[in-house]
Amino acid sequence: MEYDVKGNLREVLGNLPEGVRLVAISKFHPNEYIEAAYKEGQRVFGESHEQELARKVESLPKDIEWHFIGHLQTNKVKYIAPYIAMIEAVDSLKLLKEINKQAAKHDRVVKVLLELHIAAEETKYGLTLDACRQLLEEGEWKEMKNVQICGLMMMASHVDDQHQIASEFDTAARFFDEVKAKYFADCPAFCERSWGMSHDYQLAVQHGSTMVRVGTTIFGPRVY
Repeated sequence: MEYDVKGNLREVLGNLPEGVRLVAISKFHPNEYIEAAYKEGQRVFGESHEQELARKVESLPKDIEWHFIGHLQTNKVKYIAPYIAMIEAVDSLKLLKEINKQAAKHDRVVKVLLELHIAAEETKYGLTLDACRQLLEEGEWKEMKNVQICGLMMMASHVDDQHQIASEFDTAARFFDEVKAKYFADCPAFCERSWGMSHDYQLAVQHGSTMVRVGTTIFGPRVY
């Protein structure tokens, strides 16, 4: 193994305060890298392609908690519904309904995060704050018995300006507090603020993140 996965993982975990969980982003990385992290105690891994994920689920330890982290098309939900622990990027009511429908077929409750679009780039997916408010206000999600909304996810703008990134994280944190108070005050499961990646996770945890998604820093450059 060319990369010191074990050492890198320890370093990242050492930078995380108590109460912040690490999702190790393992997409495009070989099984041996995941196994090295697993041996160190890491159990939560993130993938974004359902075929690659299916192969890994088949061949890797069964107690791994798999998170789907990329943009998820509704027609792909059925493939991951039997085993996925969390879908981190729900950006429409349509997708939420499909997850609920497919999870019901397997008698499962799938955890999800609502993805916010706060970054300056047009290319990012996600709900605007107003669209997210509207989805929650309309309340159809309350009838869905096979999905559980556990929090919010966002990606900051890919810029060097640390103030801009911090400001975007703060916007997400304030919005979390708003919807928690209004819609999830009696729901302890709504607790996740998922922001921060390899290049900005240390800043993210200073600005309210409870879950960071780190790949390259642990596993090195992706092997496409």
